[in-house]
Amino acid sequence: MSKPIALLSVYDKTDLLHLAKGLESAGVRLLGSGGTAKKIREAGIPIEDVSDITKAPEMLGGRVKTLHPTVHGGILARSIESDEKDLQAQGISPISIVVCNLYPFTETISKPNCTLADAVEEIDIGGVTLLRAAAKNHARVSILSDPSDYKEFLEAWTKGNGDVGQTVRSKLALKAFEMTAKYDEAISGYFRQQYASAELSAEQLAGPVQRMTLRYGANPHQKPAQAYVTEGPLPFKVLCGSPGYINLLDALNSYALVKELQEALNLPAAASFKHVSPAGAAVGVELDETEKKVYGVDDLKEPLTPLASAYARARGADRMSSFGDFVALSAPCDLATARIISREVSDGIIAPGYSKEALDVLSKKKGGKYCVLEIDPNYTPPEVETKQVYGVHLQQKRNDSKIDSQLFQNIVTKNKDLPSGAITDLIVATLALKYTQSNSVAYAFHGSIIGIGAGQQSRIHCTRLAGGKADLWWLRHHPRVLAIPFKKGVKRAEKANAIDLYVSGEELEGGEKEHWESLFEGPVEPLTSTEKKEWAAKLDGVACSSDAFFPFPDNVHRARKSGVKYLAAPNGSVMDEECIKAADEHDIVFAHTSLRLFHH
Repeated sequence: MSKPIALLSVYDKTDLLHLAKGLESAGVRLLGSGGTAKKIREAGIPIEDVSDITKAPEMLGGRVKTLHPTVHGGILARSIESDEKDLQAQGISPISIVVCNLYPFTETISKPNCTLADAVEEIDIGGVTLLRAAAKNHARVSILSDPSDYKEFLEAWTKGNGDVGQTVRSKLALKAFEMTAKYDEAISGYFRQQYASAELSAEQLAGPVQRMTLRYGANPHQKPAQAYVTEGPLPFKVLCGSPGYINLLDALNSYALVKELQEALNLPAAASFKHVSPAGAAVGVELDETEKKVYGVDDLKEPLTPLASAYARARGADRMSSFGDFVALSAPCDLATARIISREVSDGIIAPGYSKEALDVLSKKKGGKYCVLEIDPNYTPPEVETKQVYGVHLQQKRNDSKIDSQLFQNIVTKNKDLPSGAITDLIVATLALKYTQSNSVAYAFHGSIIGIGAGQQSRIHCTRLAGGKADLWWLRHHPRVLAIPFKKGVKRAEKANAIDLYVSGEELEGGEKEHWESLFEGPVEPLTSTEKKEWAAKLDGVACSSDAFFPFPDNVHRARKSGVKYLAAPNGSVMDEECIKAADEHDIVFAHTSLRLFHH
């Protein structure tokens, strides 16, 4: 019986001699390439050159050593009759062990004076081919790509009398595949930087590009930063301005939300995003005259389109949080919507298209620097998503859960009357949660988010935060608020801030109070606690959804204080029955969704 063969071709020669000596002592025939064979031979360990079996010399300055049918036939041959006949016919011996690691590409490009030619020279071809071939055939072949595995392998080889077992071979194959994947990513990343312009013009960005350099990451000191895809062009084009890292986080998350909202309700949708959570989201439900005043669009001359109504509602849900927002629209932006956006302090917009008139309006915003992105409405992201945290890669199946009326069929309370309008609001609230940093709770009314509590560690704090925002939203509808006599020329953002201070009842002192009073034509009397309480009692029919179960009934009691009549949350709490009991106490319709929607 012929000796098993090991092929050794390594750049990193750590513990190479120990491995070679161990394999030779175990009766393994050693083959080596170039410097690997030289080092082993100089140590007095018998080894043949790869050229001894290929009958072909190393060539092109060592670039071609192992790329030969005799080598790869010996590696790729399976333990089946047809492959064994092919080897016999060609005089090729099977190779059982491959020991290989790669040229130091990453280390080379990290050097300050590295040139493109230096980088090209360090792209390993034969080594990667050896790794992949051996890893592919790991049912028979052992591939050693990491010197830290040599000791364990030798022990397993000795113990198994030449058979390390499939478990070891599988583990080694995975490591080899990971090595080649990382190596290829380093190479593609380097050339992505080299061959994609660092500063693309607006005309270039408006065409299909695979990579886009960003000014910086989440903070100015986080450089370099980029956005890219590994297949095809980026799914969006830049029509105006220059997006930043957080802009894109907001844009892509918010567009996913509005796209799903339109698919679920067949109504145009809009969202106002800040720091990767919605400040507001809504569908195109027509505004009444009071709502037009509350949302600050009663002075617009042209009629509001459904899309414009959706954005007015989304922006008006929490005007303070929406200051400097990123806008997402589910349908092409029309002129009426663009006019609303043009008056607000906003960083950018993403939509599947723009009318010529709308683009003209938006392109003038912020002195021509307003970020306008056009996304491909047919783009579908990969099913698996990966992110990296502190150097560790995390991977999961994308959250493709569908939010529709079927989700709210399991009504667990005595009151089971769930009208179509409430279902719309529950869908809006629940879909908003799908794209809100958890923990989160959302309140919705008339097709719009009116309060959202995001990123809280405690569920009751989410419910209180969202409820508090809903309360302030409702107080903005109070006749006294609508009649506040602002001086002519007060900016929209200042009005929003003044109204927020007024409805919140915060006491002001000194210069802040003087500035606040200077905004009005005359004295403005505060709302009394009795007036606020009486007005709050008029709000009813609100929908509330939670991204995870309510651990205690205090959430239900708090939700009711903000007019909640319809409630949705996953079940699974030991206190489910107590929460249902609390809902029955308030005659709330409570649906268990059995769908947790954490988002991080």
